Amino acid sequence: MVMEKKERSAEEYVVEREVLNELRLNEVAHKRTYFPKPTLGEQAKEFVRCSVPRVMNILLKWIPVLGWLPHYPFREYAVGDLISGCSVSIMHLPQGMAYALLAALPPVYGLYSSLFPVLVYFIFGTSRHISIGTFAVISVMIGSVTEELAPDSKFIINGTNGSEIIDIGARDAYRVQIACSLTVLSGIFQILLGVVRFGFVVTYLSEPLVRGYTTGSACHVCISQLKYLFGVRPARFTGPLALIYTLVDLCRLLLGTHVPELLISLVALFILSVVKEINAYYRHKLPMPIPVELIVVILATLISHLVDLPGKYSISVVGEIPSGLKVPRAPDASVFSQVIGSAFAVAIVGFAICISLGKTFGLKHGYKVDSNQELFALGLSNTIGSFFQCYAVTSSLSRTLVQETTGGKTQVAGLISCVIVLITILKLGALFEDLPKAVLSAIVLVNLKGMFKQFTDVPILWRTNKVDLVVWLVTFTSTILLNLDLGLAVSIAFAMLTVIFRTQLPHYAILGNVPGTDIYLDTDLYQEAKEIPGIKIFRSSTTIYYANVELYLDALQEKSGIDLGKLLMQKKKQETKLKREQDKEKKRLRKEEKKQKKELAKAKKNQVSPELKGPSERENIDLTENSTSDLKGQVNLAYQHSISDTDSGMVCQCDESINEELQQIDEEKEITIIPGTHSIILDISTTSFVDTVTVKSFKNIFKDFAEIDIVIYLAGCQTHVVEQLEAGGFFSDNVPKSRLFATVHDAVLHILQGLEPKDVVLDVCYTTQL
Repeated sequence: MVMEKKERSAEEYVVEREVLNELRLNEVAHKRTYFPKPTLGEQAKEFVRCSVPRVMNILLKWIPVLGWLPHYPFREYAVGDLISGCSVSIMHLPQGMAYALLAALPPVYGLYSSLFPVLVYFIFGTSRHISIGTFAVISVMIGSVTEELAPDSKFIINGTNGSEIIDIGARDAYRVQIACSLTVLSGIFQILLGVVRFGFVVTYLSEPLVRGYTTGSACHVCISQLKYLFGVRPARFTGPLALIYTLVDLCRLLLGTHVPELLISLVALFILSVVKEINAYYRHKLPMPIPVELIVVILATLISHLVDLPGKYSISVVGEIPSGLKVPRAPDASVFSQVIGSAFAVAIVGFAICISLGKTFGLKHGYKVDSNQELFALGLSNTIGSFFQCYAVTSSLSRTLVQETTGGKTQVAGLISCVIVLITILKLGALFEDLPKAVLSAIVLVNLKGMFKQFTDVPILWRTNKVDLVVWLVTFTSTILLNLDLGLAVSIAFAMLTVIFRTQLPHYAILGNVPGTDIYLDTDLYQEAKEIPGIKIFRSSTTIYYANVELYLDALQEKSGIDLGKLLMQKKKQETKLKREQDKEKKRLRKEEKKQKKELAKAKKNQVSPELKGPSERENIDLTENSTSDLKGQVNLAYQHSISDTDSGMVCQCDESINEELQQIDEEKEITIIPGTHSIILDISTTSFVDTVTVKSFKNIFKDFAEIDIVIYLAGCQTHVVEQLEAGGFFSDNVPKSRLFATVHDAVLHILQGLEPKDVVLDVCYTTQL
């Protein structure tokens, strides 16, 4: 079908050019000659070269605050940052105390973690909007480690009347040491990865993986807070299925629910949920969200203190909150070996959450967030914070949204929130000693709403991408059934396997030409894409490398309908059969030659001329045409020397006759394997690299198909792939560079130009008109 001719418009173009193979393309495009790379010594000299501009660039690169703070637009940004900082600090106070309970630490350590790391990030961070501090997922990961290494059973002491009580002070002190040691290791991992520019590692954590993991972590957080909600004390479980065992134990203890604590929790949940919905509904009208968390904390503390809830109803409260800051202290290195695995998991998860939020808001507001610098800044925040009794931090979505929506423009908002948190720690901390833990638990549960909404990913992924759905479900399931660090490892391994499987199971297609164009499309998908007679155009949708090159060859044979192994075996059988026939023919001709020699020898002995002999003797001398094709008529034996010459030349003439007959047999029995298919074009435009296995496989493809008289061409090969093929010794006399073409259309035109006009008649344009 030929495309209908239209009047030329602005959407049409015409291209006239010669057919370009790789050699001619390099000449036409004037390919540059690459200069040799600097040696290692030259690179080292350049690295250590010192100058004032270089020092300034390094300082601005590693300490971004020096670049933007001196140029801070005070009039435009100051008011917004002030309001935003106050709003975020109001969230830092209740969330810091609540998330500290998730980490199995006293609430004041959550306030410390909302202060020092934020100051460090203000100096070294590149995102203007994210709010660094405590986060539920990171807190529960740390809590699982602190409770495992410092369980209550290790701190039981004898009380009065022979009873056993828990030494809470000693337990909490040891848990703080564990948390700080884990945090400093996590920070060191992040710093090292940032220094070596390894920020791209987070790209291996796909969005479905991160969302599935945070949803599973939210389930861990939720179940860990149910004991405060119902006022019960379930047993502690570790290892795989620990979450299931904990949930079963909680259900067993429901009959012993402490009703006053349950009532406090329900009232707090109701107030928090309703006001947060109001904030969401009127977010465009309210100048700033209603600080419901702080209001609930203040009201609950006042009621608890005035009514004496701990004394009358045995309500569990926060307890003593020391005023002032802790003296800096180095983390305990003796527990490094026990927490190193968890520290790496915390480092990766914390950075993944931080950079995903940072890049989201950076894209929204039009600035760049450097992933390597973010990794370095977060690592410094954790490392320095661990010396001030802080545990690992990352960005929080809820606080980040508040910081952005209330007018925050830079990290000055974070600096202002630090000032308010510092005032609280120094002067106001003791006022929250009567705050019920059930209220903090309610704050945690309400803030999990956003993560539980991620369950809606399941139907969306079912409609859009089922592989991503499987990654989400496997990540969620492994996080629920296994502990958080092992669940993360299983999730990453599974996600990597899906990538490998996708490269091993790409889409293979035979391409056809859209008549009147230079466009080639999948013949299975497009009706107007017609195959060119005698030419197969094959394309894979992914890079060809050692893991899928065998599958590539199998697909090539299947799609083209050419069973290479069978045809090669068939040809070998035909060659063997032909060789046997040639051997038989040689033997037959040798026998005839010997017979001729005997008759010549016999005739040689007769020294009398045939004319002098009788008819019977003359018949014995005569050589008929059936005996030899070279001697015609009769032989006169009177000339003895002539007979001798004829005898010597007879052998050569017989050998030539044998070769001519054998050659005639070869021509008559010429092996014809694939009638009609004479060329195959491999479109490798999707291939981004080739390895040694791929190079060898391509060599074999060229060689094997040549044996069955099919010529292979490559099309769409990228320049660096051509260089890799050259380095692998791919090109030779048998596979010249002239077999490589710039496009599939160039290869097709080259093949068609080499055919006689009668061989093919079809609408393949030499001048492209679209």
